[in-house]
Amino acid sequence: MSQARPLSPLESESLAPTRIIDSDHPSVREFAAARSAGATTPVERAVRLYYAVRDGIRYDPYQAAIDEPALRASATLARGHGWCVSKAVLLAAACRAVGVPARLGFADVRNHLSTARMREQMQTDVFYWHGYTSLRLGAADRWLKATPAFNIELCQKFGLLPLEFDGERDSIFHPADREGRRHMEYVNERGEYGDVPLAEIQATFRERYPYMGIGKASEPSQPAAEADFAADVEAEVAKG
Repeated sequence: MSQARPLSPLESESLAPTRIIDSDHPSVREFAAARSAGATTPVERAVRLYYAVRDGIRYDPYQAAIDEPALRASATLARGHGWCVSKAVLLAAACRAVGVPARLGFADVRNHLSTARMREQMQTDVFYWHGYTSLRLGAADRWLKATPAFNIELCQKFGLLPLEFDGERDSIFHPADREGRRHMEYVNERGEYGDVPLAEIQATFRERYPYMGIGKASEPSQPAAEADFAADVEAEVAKG
């Protein structure tokens, strides 16, 4: 019987828990085991966990607190909602919990579809440090991008094509929606990390989103914390 290929240092690091990617937390381990139950390969486990995070955790950028406690995978799981970075963290933690090497990837993206409140507060259509998960998977045994941010109900409301993931190809945002309108474009790749580069994200948000109160060194806060993202989505869709 052939022995399994030894893990590289990068893969070993990508299986270890961190303070934010808390893959050793009991709730994360339970979630990962339950949602990947019956899967017999790493690809099957990763795909099942991708959809569990994409659709089981509601996307809500209004609650985007940029601090360690809020970004922990276990915290996002307990809340039941998150934004692109916190959902990427949860997917990475769940995959690490079942033995799939996982990292976090970041890029600056231009998003042409958002709510009026977000446009007013952000003063830009560029989303800095958009987060995704990078997984070591597939027959080619390579790192694949998996983006579990937008749950399927939100995609349907906005007329977006939901992102699918098969464990063999990258899953990144489509450049256009179902009607051919511009949706999202990647304008700057920031690389992949073993944990959340929290200080760097906070610094960028303080500089680029000065009106949102995100990433303040003294007390990271939530943009539009008292606002209702679901209601704003409904209003945005109604405008057409």
